[in-house]
Amino acid sequence: MPTVSKVLNGRSDVSRATRAKVERLLEVHGYRRRAQSASRSPLVELVFHELDSIWAMELIRGVENVAKENRATVVLTESGTRHAPAPDWLPGVLQRRPLGVVLVFSTLPEDVKRRLRAAAIPFVVIDPAGDPDPDVPSVGSANWAGGLAATRHLTDQGHQRVAIITGPEDMLCSLARLDGYRSAMTMAGVQTDPRLTRFGDFHVQGGFEHAMELLEGPDRPTAIFAGSDLQALGVLEAARVKGLRVPEDLSVVGYDDVPLAQWSSPPLTTVHQPLRHMAEEAARMLLRPDDPGTAAQRIELATHLVVRQSTAPPKEA
Repeated sequence: MPTVSKVLNGRSDVSRATRAKVERLLEVHGYRRRAQSASRSPLVELVFHELDSIWAMELIRGVENVAKENRATVVLTESGTRHAPAPDWLPGVLQRRPLGVVLVFSTLPEDVKRRLRAAAIPFVVIDPAGDPDPDVPSVGSANWAGGLAATRHLTDQGHQRVAIITGPEDMLCSLARLDGYRSAMTMAGVQTDPRLTRFGDFHVQGGFEHAMELLEGPDRPTAIFAGSDLQALGVLEAARVKGLRVPEDLSVVGYDDVPLAQWSSPPLTTVHQPLRHMAEEAARMLLRPDDPGTAAQRIELATHLVVRQSTAPPKEA
């Protein structure tokens, strides 16, 4: 039993092979360590792959709101890539033994899931990236519907040359928003031009660079749907550099509805993604009294369009 205890408590003085064997046995026998309040730190750990994004603050506020209600403190960790935390994160969290972990990643490696479950540390993925594994509790939003709403707003105004700068090609949210865009174009009877589809990185510089290319030449788009508000800010700057007025010469729609969107010039039409609400729901899944770690649950929250002053009918409409 001493070896089992060491594994459960995240001790480093256990060989990798022995640890894996013990964890497999615990999983096979359905073992869940009873969460003793005395052995738990009153912490909720929130893990990002990057903390310099505007929407990260919305997620932090959401988790903090629920943590305060439960007299817990939020610990922030930056680790890994957008797909998964770095391997060196796991030993630390096993030693900290928080009340639970909220992860802003698209999924989790099997080893991470197994070891968190063996240690009875519940976890939830806040998933703006797409659909995680079915055994991972998660909170996401309606990305396809958001892409559809953004593009329909533009086609309803009479735009036919509508470009999209979505997110990275290996993220399901990027593909879902692109599918929504294509569906809206088809519904409007407009054939999509593959030259008007770009995969960005959700950051300002990427939006600027893609927009500069899209706005080059006479056959430019009259509207651009950017897959994030940050990319949309880059589009606004590219329009300024090109001497184009927004929305008179170019309509721009963003995605996320971060607070900065209403203070851009002009205020940005955007798809509201309920980031703070997503974070609150994820924290509640962790902290509700009925053992949140035993069953996977998928919550998908609605998105909706917020119309401001960055869109208008094209001149020729």
